[in-house]
Amino acid sequence: MNHSAENSLAQLAKYTTIVADTGDLNAISRLKPVDATTNPSLIAAAFASGDHDELLSQIKGLDIDDAIDTLTVALGVEISKRIQGRISTEVDARLSFDTDATVKKALEYIERYAQAGVDASRVLIKIAATYQGIQAAHTLEKQGIHCNLTLLFTQTQAHSCADAGVTLISPFVGRITDWQKAHENRQHIAISEDMGVNSVKSIYQFYKSHGYHTQVMGASFRSIEQIIALAGCDLLTISPTLLDELANSHLPVLPVLSPSQNTLDKPAAISGDAFEREQNANPLNELLLKGIDGFIAARETLAKQLSAN
Repeated sequence: MNHSAENSLAQLAKYTTIVADTGDLNAISRLKPVDATTNPSLIAAAFASGDHDELLSQIKGLDIDDAIDTLTVALGVEISKRIQGRISTEVDARLSFDTDATVKKALEYIERYAQAGVDASRVLIKIAATYQGIQAAHTLEKQGIHCNLTLLFTQTQAHSCADAGVTLISPFVGRITDWQKAHENRQHIAISEDMGVNSVKSIYQFYKSHGYHTQVMGASFRSIEQIIALAGCDLLTISPTLLDELANSHLPVLPVLSPSQNTLDKPAAISGDAFEREQNANPLNELLLKGIDGFIAARETLAKQLSAN
């Protein structure tokens, strides 16, 4: 088949599972992704659209934390009706450094989904990839609850997530690229030199060559060129704007990443001390901390929106 006859999104979908990075139900219905993912800023945007007044009526009289949890799951349930795959649901980022509280909140979400008729197999609990978050995911995975470790910027985080047997990681491409542009004082970076793209490639090769089962889902893209450069990655989570751009593009998409034929022995697991030492020494650790702060701020914005209703 002539590639030019197919748009870039259709070509990409042959090699990679497409995930929609949105809480917009109309966009999900239109784009028909396999999986979808939400976070407080996406939830805030979804409710600001005015399309969810019926859901908002469910939270009258609840305290703010309970209201946000109720809405988070309610939106997840609505999304699950429109996709065949899994919905990623984010644990309160304020719990990012508290293993026990993260596990407790995750179990509450799974219970809420079960009450709404959504099986645990269709939910990915989304947790920031701090050491404490990774340990919480390890506990949850042993109970059959699948996790998506987010705000992932370093090989140390990726290695530790693989040790913990987590289902999925979300390495953030665009935020690393933004950091690189700021630190190298450059407006434009070629894809071949893009630290964000190369980080995902490196993590993917590390996982596949050592036989880890954890899947890699590239996230936080700034351009369709970054996405096309990661064709073949297990999953890619993409905003509706970039999904539309891919659908309107006829750039050729060829598989860049593919599983390794040979499996090497797994390296020793990273201890908690080694994780903290390596992570704190990595300049990209600031992106993890800023990302957590950003998720907390987005939750506070959502809380203010709900309080005003």
